[in-house]
This record gives sequence, structure tokens and C-alpha cells, in this order.
Amino acid sequence: MISFLAIFISVILTASAALTMWWMLHAWRTPETLHATRFSAPDGEQRMSFSLLVPARMEENVLAATVTGLLQSTHRDFEILVIVGHDDPGTAAIAAELARDHPDQVRVITDTNPRKNKPKALNTALPHCTGEIVGVFDAEDEVHPLLLEHVDHEFRKTRADVLQGGVQLINFHSSWYSLRNCMEYFFWFRSRLHLHARMGFIPLGGNTVFVRTEVLRENGGWDQDCLAEDCDLGVRLSTRGKKFAVAYDAVLVTREETPGSIKALVKQRTRWNQGFLQVLRKGEWKALPTLRQRLLARFTLTSPFIQAFTGAVIPVGILAGFLLDVPDGVALITFLPLLPTLTMLAFELAGLHEFGGQYGVRVRAGHYAKLIAGLPLYQLILAVAALRSVWRESTGRGDWELTHHVGAHLRLREDT
Repeated sequence: MISFLAIFISVILTASAALTMWWMLHAWRTPETLHATRFSAPDGEQRMSFSLLVPARMEENVLAATVTGLLQSTHRDFEILVIVGHDDPGTAAIAAELARDHPDQVRVITDTNPRKNKPKALNTALPHCTGEIVGVFDAEDEVHPLLLEHVDHEFRKTRADVLQGGVQLINFHSSWYSLRNCMEYFFWFRSRLHLHARMGFIPLGGNTVFVRTEVLRENGGWDQDCLAEDCDLGVRLSTRGKKFAVAYDAVLVTREETPGSIKALVKQRTRWNQGFLQVLRKGEWKALPTLRQRLLARFTLTSPFIQAFTGAVIPVGILAGFLLDVPDGVALITFLPLLPTLTMLAFELAGLHEFGGQYGVRVRAGHYAKLIAGLPLYQLILAVAALRSVWRESTGRGDWELTHHVGAHLRLREDT
């Protein structure tokens, strides 16, 4: 019985890891696939208008830099709506000053909801949007001035309802876990989201998301009770047959910073994982038209369970391979999950090299060593966050755990 259980768990974990790895490498399957992931060159015309939403809560350290960066956009038709809480005077004062300095482009929207979260802030601003396209950015984002021109052209070229742009954590040097966190984003936005868009089911990223305003309003905006409102919006619009486009270019990505501590990372990943579980529980994904889409949705939305299970079982499996009195063949099978894990690690090392080249940062030998050495502990951290999300969801805790920002990604650009 023990041998059968060990074989069963090992095969399941191996298959799950191999499938995830294959999806994460989607963009590099062929040169044509890789080329198709990029923004196409704009045609010089600017026909769309944009409402850029920037929800900001306790973001005195970074808000001014973000809005100032957005104001540098080369597109001629956009407005910036900064959403602040009525109980956040520090951030509100900065937003008000920006609006006074740029009255034709910056407006301040006050969120008076007693309990604050990002989707409530976004829904508060939606009725005030005058642009044809709503774009969402976080308060710490560094946005390229040419991005809106490319988004304008991409909407007209693809006739999409939703466009997901690239987002990249950039301060890989800050800590060992920041390095691994940056690589996660690199593979997710560089590759896997393109697969989701092609298959017609996409859990949208948190920002650099552009949606036609009429589509947002027709579909009720964001779910204000969901901790992953971006994922929920993507799932709802997927089930309703909306067309998605994903475009990634290292020059045009929105740059962000990693959480400032392991505790903050755990809380952030807990919130995302719990949001996925909420979307899974709502069950709207079951209305996807094809079995293939529904299987992808189920696998994606149950990832917190898979991550928690994997983090708990793999160490046990390795110990069992050494300590349990099982046949040699069974002991060898318990090590099977290591094969896709080590293969993915090799691709991550190659990805780190490409990351350094694309973003113009120096990747040293020590960074490669940290990427390797940090793998087991980082997986443990993700497993803890996944377990915590399952616990919070099962006990009915749905409060929003805020991630604070200090602008570490901005300091990296100053140093390079």
C-alpha cells in the first residue's frame, strides 16, 4: 500500500510539474511564436482615448513618481484618475497636488467605502471615466512613455476587447527571494499569459490591463468582494466570449518592485491564492465553451491547492525514498518530481541571462548561485502562502492585506 501511494503521488506531481513547465515555455517553442508575443510597431495614428486608473492607498512614497511618469506619455488623449481613500490624508494630499499642477489631465476620485480594497476603488472611478479604453496601473508602477501609442495600435489591429500588457518586477538585486520573484514574473508575462489568451481563458494580471470602457460597464466592472479582481475579470470576460490580446516588449513593460520582506511576500501571495479560490468557488469558469478551456481553468484556479500539496509532499517523498523500506524501483520513482523541477531550474538560469540582457542589468555569478540555492526555500514560502490562503478561505476571512511599496525598482534604474 505504501509503495502504491508513493508511486501515485510521485507520478501526479511529476505530471503537474511537467505540464506547468511546458506552459511556462510556450513563447519559446518556435521563433514565430516568440515574435508574435511582441507589440507590433505603431502606425503613427492615435485614435483611441484612455482613462488611466491609479488606485493608491498609503502610497506616499511612490505615487508622485508614478503619476509624473504617466504624464510623460507621448499619446495625446488620456486622463489620469487617482483614487484615494477618504481616510488616507497623506496620499490624498499628494494626489491633490498633482491634480492642481495638471488640472487638464489629472483628477482625484475619493473612495468613501467604509472597508477599502482595490476593486472597490476601481468601481468608484469607473462612472467618471470618459475614455474609450480603461487602463489600470498600480501606484508604484513605472510606465514607459510610448506604451499608450502601442496599446492604441494593438487595439485597432487586433480588434480586441481586452489587452494585457507586460509587467516585470525589476529589483532582482534586493534579496534572494526578489531574484526568484522576478523570474516568476518574467516567465508569466513573457510566456504563459500568451498561451492563456490563445486558448481563450486568461486570469488577467493586476495592472497594465486595458479594457474597452463599454465592455467593463456592460459586465459590471470589478467584483468588489474578490481578492483577485484581475483574475475574476479575466475569467468572466473569457466566459462571455470577449477577445483578448497579450503583448510583451522588454522596453515597454511596466516596472514594479518585489515585496519588501518575506512576510509581505507571504501576505501578497496569500491574497492572490485566496482570490483564485474565490473565483474557483464562484464557478463562472464552468460556462467556458470547450472542455479544453474548462480543464485549463480548473488547473489554474486550483493552483493554490496544488502548490500547498506539492510543498508539503515533495520533502516527505524525498525522505521516504531514503528512509522507507521499499523496493529500489519505488524509491527511484519517488525522485521523479525532481526531473521537471531541475529542468525548469535550467530554463530559469537561461531566463535570468536573457532578463539581464533585455533589461540592461548586470547579472553576476552570485545571482545564478542564489537562484539555484533559493529554490527549495522559495517553494516552501509559496507553499506556506498557499496553505494560508486555503485556511483563510475555509474560515471566511476576506480582508485585504495591503502590500506597501518603497520604490526599490526606481532606485535600481538610478544605479544602472
